[in-house]
Amino acid sequence: MTGPSRTSIQSALSVDEVVAVVRRHAGVSGKGAIAQVAGFVDASDPLHGPGDDGAVVELDGARAVVCGEAIAPSFVQNDPYGAGIASVLANVNDVAAMGGVPRAIVNTVVGRDADLTEVLRGMADAAKMYDVPIVGGHLTRADADTSLSAFALGQVRTPLSMAHVRPGQAVMFVACLNGSMRPDFPFFTSISEQSATLARDVRLLAEVADDGLAFAAKDVSMAGALGSLAMLLEFTRHGARIDLGLMPTPVDTDPLRWLVAFPTYAFWLTTPADRTADCAAVFERHGLACAEVGQVTSDSRLVIGHGADEAVLMDLATETITGLWS
Repeated sequence: MTGPSRTSIQSALSVDEVVAVVRRHAGVSGKGAIAQVAGFVDASDPLHGPGDDGAVVELDGARAVVCGEAIAPSFVQNDPYGAGIASVLANVNDVAAMGGVPRAIVNTVVGRDADLTEVLRGMADAAKMYDVPIVGGHLTRADADTSLSAFALGQVRTPLSMAHVRPGQAVMFVACLNGSMRPDFPFFTSISEQSATLARDVRLLAEVADDGLAFAAKDVSMAGALGSLAMLLEFTRHGARIDLGLMPTPVDTDPLRWLVAFPTYAFWLTTPADRTADCAAVFERHGLACAEVGQVTSDSRLVIGHGADEAVLMDLATETITGLWS
């Protein structure tokens, strides 16, 4: 894979405009529904779940990561093949964000034959790209809109978790910038450009975790880049200062769309402040963009800035994304 085509957030972009766009983004505002989970399960430990990208399950002498994803019904209806790919992608990214290596996928699919075939074809193709087997699941034929959920099992030695976020850690952003924005959904896809390297690339997070180059991670998903960062900070209620001018951004891409997009490959990391270059090198040697874009602060505010222009995106002392730890 060639090096990333990279630009930075345009200096003419108002940070107040960024705040407004991110806060009204459905992928951010819709996360509040997760708060309902707290009424039924203990949400005091995000490492062991619920609350992080996945949950670590302690086994006899080993650790597993388990997670699951339901794909938006509108996506399944409009692009069942792409939805099949996305179901594997989202799960593998969740395992990676916990510092794990994906080992197996299972699925649950209900719907019409034609859609089922395309969903399963997408999952099979994605499983090959990510080098993770589909080991089972559940399939039901039904004369109704097709629904799709998938679940993953991973193995982890050194877990990454939002519980490990501390003031003074560097905030890193890593992404594959070689791709394009879908016109119908807010997805930045690099599947075609990255297909030969995805299996390797998602396993790089386990490498930086095991080498002590990262403490916490969050994959960028439906909440977009800044919404996902707020989720990473939410449990500890630490804030961060982020320089938008340092964020890797694909060329010829609307920066506002990029900030609320779900990319094929994009993650936040918190890293030892004196090892950011070592962390970045792990990704950059494989043609991925990785940059230090800010720091975790003892303040509870997530502050975004560009030059002298800055604004508070969210104050985690008084606001929440998921509501799990209100």
